[in-house]
Amino acid sequence: MSINEPGPTPLPQATPLPAEAADTLVADPIAEPAGVNSRYIWFMVLAQFGVFMAFITPIAISLSVRVSELAPGHEEYLGFITGAGALVVMLTSPFLGIASDRTRTRIGRRRPFMIAGTILGVVSLLVMAFAPNILVLGAGWILAQLGWGQALSNLQISTADRLAPTQRGKVAGLTGFATQIAPVFGVILVSGFTGNALLLFLIPGIAGVVLVALFVLLVHEDDSRAMVFDESLNVGRVLRKYLFNPRHYPDYSLNWLARFLFYFGLTLNTTFTAFFFAARLGISLAEVAGVIALLGGVGVLAVTAGALGGGFLSDRLRRRRLFVLISSLLMGVGMVTMAFSTDLPVLIAGSLIVSVGIGGFSAVDQALLLDVLPERETDAGRFMGITGFATSIPQAVAPLIAPVFLAVGVAAGGEKNYTLLFLIAAGCVVLGGLVALRIRSVR
Repeated sequence: MSINEPGPTPLPQATPLPAEAADTLVADPIAEPAGVNSRYIWFMVLAQFGVFMAFITPIAISLSVRVSELAPGHEEYLGFITGAGALVVMLTSPFLGIASDRTRTRIGRRRPFMIAGTILGVVSLLVMAFAPNILVLGAGWILAQLGWGQALSNLQISTADRLAPTQRGKVAGLTGFATQIAPVFGVILVSGFTGNALLLFLIPGIAGVVLVALFVLLVHEDDSRAMVFDESLNVGRVLRKYLFNPRHYPDYSLNWLARFLFYFGLTLNTTFTAFFFAARLGISLAEVAGVIALLGGVGVLAVTAGALGGGFLSDRLRRRRLFVLISSLLMGVGMVTMAFSTDLPVLIAGSLIVSVGIGGFSAVDQALLLDVLPERETDAGRFMGITGFATSIPQAVAPLIAPVFLAVGVAAGGEKNYTLLFLIAAGCVVLGGLVALRIRSVR
């Protein structure tokens, strides 16, 4: 299969730094791909759905339940655990992306990492299910980030390799929709098993294994053993590849910053959702699983409208930035609504608005990223790994900072300041949309 050139609208031309060009695939010029068939698209959607069900369900409910079991009254440990996992991924993703770019096997560059990541992901779920203390639970989550994160990362790198420009919004819309509803299905599946730690983690994990396996077994990837590189890697070159010069790739840099701000706000909003709902509705944490499942079920239509509508329309109208901005504004409105909510109907209304925004942003910003991704034919994994910083840094930092906001103005024994936390989250996502407007090479 051919590998993509940069997006449909040419990026500004610049002479790369020596370090940027030091490791180049020796190959003939590569034409823009004609596109993938429906088989590839649907198995890609299912695989990402499976990974998110296995990977994100623990954030939505399973980790919260285990933290409350192992350390009652210390919900801040949830932030420390998720932050530590994100930090490890932040440090390893570019290296693993570079390794994926340079892997030579009969089954291609990407599929070995999908297989290894899924196996490690299953191990991580077992570790979290049987963890006897908070430290082991945190270690399990780090393994989950590494395992399921690599499976997901290489699925997404595959789309950078193979999608035609006119397919990016549609596929991003479909996968964005799938990845947003996957945790909802995961929570629904496990909501009746909050007393069984093994099933709480393993049921979503089985779905992830099956759906990734279908993609690996049924979607062809070209043999990569004939790949030749003009220079080998050493420690210095690898470390230099963790960085890039923003002046050489200005639109990629702006997309990175917009994504960083969005995910910082989203992480502030979602990390403490279970505790927020329990506090505002006056119910126990165990009862929250049913409420979140109900809310998530209602939100499926909202996510569908945002992801599919934004993705398909951005392809048809050849506009990305406008849809990114609209999505971020919707999320901001929804978060503010939730911040001041005191009962279930208002919480539902705010959550639905947020869902539309998340769906739209996740679809269109992914298509926008593929449009501005540099060095697609040789370094797609590397730059996708660097893009991962825009997600992993917020996931690492936001949960660590959130307890500071939660403690502002709180008397001893009083409800934590979720209002301030959600308002700050809203400001971050809106700012992310405004940054995306500054991208110039894509409409």
